[in-house]
Amino acid sequence: MEEMLREYLPILVLLGIAIVLGLVLILAAIILAVRHPDSEKLSAYECGFNAFDDARMKFDVRFYLVSILFIIFDLEIAMLFPWAVAFQDISMAAFWSMMVFLAVLTAGFAYEWKKGAMEWE
Repeated sequence: MEEMLREYLPILVLLGIAIVLGLVLILAAIILAVRHPDSEKLSAYECGFNAFDDARMKFDVRFYLVSILFIIFDLEIAMLFPWAVAFQDISMAAFWSMMVFLAVLTAGFAYEWKKGAMEWE
């Protein structure tokens, strides 16, 4: 039993360091933060537009295209990294399913490119 607990010691040390470091950074931000808010800092700001109109106003489609582009690359990295780590142990079915997944993401990227999401005026 003691050996099993000894194996968890590095995890507990790392957890303790993370908690202490997190608390130190939070307390440093509370103590050292500059507290001079002005009206410009306190004003609402969203999506590159000042809050001057109705909340139901129309936005440019390019905002949505950029968000889809972000989701494409975010999904690709989130799914590709664990797959690459376990690459030696996967079957051919897992390999080809990832190739299909990458093909779908590539099609989404091509759609974004065709719609002009990469060109911003």
